Amino acid sequence: MTNRVKEDKSLLERSFVIGIYAFVAIFALLCIIPFWLVVINSFATESSIKLNGMMLFPKEFTLYSYQFTLAGKQIMSSYLVTVIVTVAGTCLAILITSMYAYVLAHPKVKYRKILSFMTYFTMVFGAGLVGFYILVANTLGLKDTLWALILPYLLNPFFAFIMVSFFRTLPYEINEAATIDGANDLSIFFRIIIPISKPVIATVSLFYALQYWNDFYLALLFIDDYKLHPLQIMIRQIISNVNISAYVGGSNTNYSQAVPTYGVQLATVCLTIGPIIFLYPFIQKFFVKGITIGALKG
Repeated sequence: MTNRVKEDKSLLERSFVIGIYAFVAIFALLCIIPFWLVVINSFATESSIKLNGMMLFPKEFTLYSYQFTLAGKQIMSSYLVTVIVTVAGTCLAILITSMYAYVLAHPKVKYRKILSFMTYFTMVFGAGLVGFYILVANTLGLKDTLWALILPYLLNPFFAFIMVSFFRTLPYEINEAATIDGANDLSIFFRIIIPISKPVIATVSLFYALQYWNDFYLALLFIDDYKLHPLQIMIRQIISNVNISAYVGGSNTNYSQAVPTYGVQLATVCLTIGPIIFLYPFIQKFFVKGITIGALKG
């Protein structure tokens, strides 16, 4: 009778595990299919897309959409703007956020609770669109500059609290030992805290990089010069079918074919998401660890 119960329990456990794997597999497939449709149909002919719609396996393939997209100068210019904003913004944001989070987590800082409240307050209440625009465009004079795309995101309160949670898990005895050895606060932070905080720094770096790379809101507000448009604004213009030729074709008149409207949209999306996808493998080993450790202690 006992063996029978064990067999039934073992069968139930195996069935549960198989069900979990099946659910995860189906969910992963549902996530992959839209991505696959975008990538594979970016190589389909314009006539095929118009006639059959987006197919899992198009019958006609061409590189014309990519050739047309890469022929103009705007995509290279937008790529450069986005790369500069993402790299510079992420590096500066990580520096400022980590230093600020370290202050909030430091038990010897006198006004850390007031600073924490001010940080939380900004998560709940904002200045509003008008006040934000006046501050950046008029007071700071950053309109039509790359700083308008970088400065507003340098300190994200949510990311700061993630780092605060991580820093609070570090033994304070490390600071005391370094202080006895003659190290000041800057030396402790840059030579001790930063090297042992790679998991949370990698995690928050990914969040910041995605935020800067995918952002179009700031460019929509503050950038009128099309030469400073990032990739996301370029995609917005293309998808809305506004001046596609001017954006990706420029003054090139060698194209005898019609503008591949759908193909250009899909090709541009593929070209813009590629670099940020390649970022994941390099920080994947830190990502889960950083999220887990940062969530252990509030």
